[in-house]
Amino acid sequence: MKVTLKSLTKKFPSRNKKGDEVIAVNNVTLDIEDGMLIGLLGPSGCGKSTVLNLLSGLLKATDGQIFFGDDDVTGLPPENRGVGLVFQNYALYPHLTVRQNITFPLENRRGKDKLTRAEMNEMALETAKLVQIDTLMDRKPSELSGGQQQRVAIARALVKKPKILLLDEPLSNLDARLRLQTREEIRRIQRSTGITTVFVTHDQEEAMSISDLIVVMREGVVQQVGKPQEVYDSPANLFVAKFLGTPPINVFNGEVRDGKLYIGDEAILDTSLDNCEVDVAIRPEGFELSDNGVLTCELSRVEVMGRDVSIVATHSSAHTPTLRAIIDSDNVISTDRVRFDIKPSKLFVFDKSGNKLTL
Repeated sequence: MKVTLKSLTKKFPSRNKKGDEVIAVNNVTLDIEDGMLIGLLGPSGCGKSTVLNLLSGLLKATDGQIFFGDDDVTGLPPENRGVGLVFQNYALYPHLTVRQNITFPLENRRGKDKLTRAEMNEMALETAKLVQIDTLMDRKPSELSGGQQQRVAIARALVKKPKILLLDEPLSNLDARLRLQTREEIRRIQRSTGITTVFVTHDQEEAMSISDLIVVMREGVVQQVGKPQEVYDSPANLFVAKFLGTPPINVFNGEVRDGKLYIGDEAILDTSLDNCEVDVAIRPEGFELSDNGVLTCELSRVEVMGRDVSIVATHSSAHTPTLRAIIDSDNVISTDRVRFDIKPSKLFVFDKSGNKLTL
């Protein structure tokens, strides 16, 4: 099912009578193609969960339209939208078994859609096999691990065969290893069902690892939409560049003078930009150790991470107290100062308003 958002806006009244309205979602226009998994990504308060609640019908849009296929569902109540919603806290019924939790959405069907108990149990078992919990059907939620509870919540959303699957930070309550396993399972399930899925998270690694497209949001406004690697390799602005990447991108105060890009007193690159002050952002993997490198930094420490080495250093023009460079572990560092050459493909330049500039 294709999903289309047209100029979607959600405003909340101010708690202070004299205050301005809070614009949680600001004029969002977005096309989600049939069968895709979209990651809505951004910091807390950026509006991503509000978008999800507008899609589900739990919130009413202030302005704009929502289309499922060719149908305008903007004013349709949640129960008539055909969506499956998985919450952050699972929201399982503690007194019901896994089987009963999964069949619960089916029990409210009436008329021609009403199912027999045997039909509901058959659908529940089929869905449980899909998420690999079919051996746990008679257990209560308290007898399950966090990952198993999450699978029950996904199965409950899938059993009614929704047009759209909405996942609201479904991995945030799991430990690191289980998060990795569960996000792989979510991707497998989504591919096997072909259901159009919207996945909300503040964790950029999660979004980039399983999404067909990511939508980066800030203060209710879409900053960039694209394939994860394309957004990482070509961020639209400084906010996107800083938000994506672990370790985060290194940002320096820079200056363009006479056809060269400077960080501090060192010219690191030729450029066609006019003279101006800029912010220079360099990915950690964009540094190369060199005895005659163009950028000199003071070494703080070296962190060995198996395959790679993380150089923690300082520079007077850096926005943060330390910067990080990821290099191959074969390199040997024996000085208090390190010099780097910079990979042009890993360097981005922005004006002081955060807009991307073309070198």
